[in-house]
Amino acid sequence: MMGRSGARELEISFAGESLTHFGGLFLLHRFVQRLGLRSLLAQRVRFTQRNSRYAVSESLLAWLYPMVLGLGRIETARVLQYNGVFQYLTGLPTYPDPQTLRRFLLRFAEAGLLPFLRVHDQLRQQLWPPRPTLTLDLDTSVLTVYGRQERAAVGYHPKKRGRRSYLAWLCTEAETGEIWEASSHPGNAHAATISRAQLDRAFAKIPPTVRAVRVRADSAFYDRAIIELLESLAVKYTIVAKLTQRLKAKVASLRYTRVSSGVWAADFRYHPHGWPGPRRFIAIRRPVKEEPSYQLTLWRLGNYTYPVIVTNLPLQPLNLWRFYNGRAGAELVIREMKEGYALGNIPTGRWAANVAYFQIIVFGYNLLHWFQRLCVPPEWSRLTLSTLRQRLLLIPAELVRPHGRAILRMPHSYPHQAAFRDTLRRITHLTLS
Repeated sequence: MMGRSGARELEISFAGESLTHFGGLFLLHRFVQRLGLRSLLAQRVRFTQRNSRYAVSESLLAWLYPMVLGLGRIETARVLQYNGVFQYLTGLPTYPDPQTLRRFLLRFAEAGLLPFLRVHDQLRQQLWPPRPTLTLDLDTSVLTVYGRQERAAVGYHPKKRGRRSYLAWLCTEAETGEIWEASSHPGNAHAATISRAQLDRAFAKIPPTVRAVRVRADSAFYDRAIIELLESLAVKYTIVAKLTQRLKAKVASLRYTRVSSGVWAADFRYHPHGWPGPRRFIAIRRPVKEEPSYQLTLWRLGNYTYPVIVTNLPLQPLNLWRFYNGRAGAELVIREMKEGYALGNIPTGRWAANVAYFQIIVFGYNLLHWFQRLCVPPEWSRLTLSTLRQRLLLIPAELVRPHGRAILRMPHSYPHQAAFRDTLRRITHLTLS
């Protein structure tokens, strides 16, 4: 019976066995199949497990799919244990419980992480669109720790001083927004001391087709050793300077030229203390009322703010400043990883397992980016990952089998049917090198 106030008599049943609100997982799983990811993992990442119910590749997919779907903590992902459509699409016998996943993570960290990283590198190289110029953005992010985690330490924390943390080191590729290299460290690590090894790995992945490499970084990377490494590799760099008292005095004494409305610049040579020689610096002066450049280290003098950049790029000051501001995309990567991939939710108390978890998140982030760049309609290529999830992945659906034929039935009112079908067509015709 239906009245103006709504349904008064409604029968409740718990008989549904093939319902899901992740109907769009079908698209993602087809993309994973097109990549041959399960086979790659099965062939390359091999080690003995105590729990023989799940293959290594199945356990990795059990970690990856909830991350990409935005389920966050593995306790939240338990809902997939009751999701028959998820199990049918992925081929998993059931979804593992959180304790099983945590035990797998520790064993994977010990015996499977390195081959997994090689699989990641292989797919990145295979899917990256070749171009002669490569721009890499460097950044770090503090991950607050709330329990008893190994190697968590007190370091620089911009929001919670004195809290123990981990430090995420990220190198992103500017054009695609995908992560080129990443690593996890104790919270008291400094970018200047850990970057040499990370940059060596990042540069080793650069294809021979790339003729010029440019690096952008904030003041955490303002270090003589990093500058000399980049120069020795003929890499062009744009790095925000740490404003020492000596550099502040220099900046205050400069003569500035107006380069745009509300923007003045000074181009000068400066020899930092302890460095082998002078470098080119650019100082930008803007009125305090103006919005500051994104994530630049600012110094205020009177009614002006002064970001200062060290560089070996032969650009005019205004163009150089605008080029650096493009690094804002790196900050968005970290925000998406924290908000959409539960980067800050440390799953275990063991350091090795947490490092492995971090690398699985990085892979899951790139996996959805590859899906977006290669498969979705072009007009959706710049959507945030959360919006992409809402439009294509989080779709209510029912798996039915009339006459033995499996059909994934979605709502007639679903507003993005054309985009869904277009994405499926693109996956089907995707050509991999």
